[in-house]
Amino acid sequence: MTTYEPESPVIAVDAAALARVGTALADESRRQLLLALLEAPAYPADLADRLGMTRGNVSNHLSCLRGCGLVTAIPAGRRVSYQLADPKLAHALADLAALVLIVDHSDPAELHDRLPLPNWRDRAAYPAR
Repeated sequence: MTTYEPESPVIAVDAAALARVGTALADESRRQLLLALLEAPAYPADLADRLGMTRGNVSNHLSCLRGCGLVTAIPAGRRVSYQLADPKLAHALADLAALVLIVDHSDPAELHDRLPLPNWRDRAAYPAR
């Protein structure tokens, strides 16, 4: 575990947990699944229909997300629904989605249209590209 000491209180960072989040976010399908689960728990078949993915693909990605510790399975009779494993994850994903990442410092004019929004779900507030 690494400790980061900014001017504010000490923050402990679990590098293994951070790696699991990185693995989960590295794939577009898993990002879509996590964002869909922000709204409410869901069944894999419903997620597949909603996201335009195959059920097998959704199942494989949910298995990965479970292995990373980011989602949990909730048995409901013969079916299983999925939800985010920790409510703090919803806040973390919202914060990540609102970040402005500066990758290339050579063109500062390009950064003007990349501003974070107070409400990450408010897609209407994003400028059209």
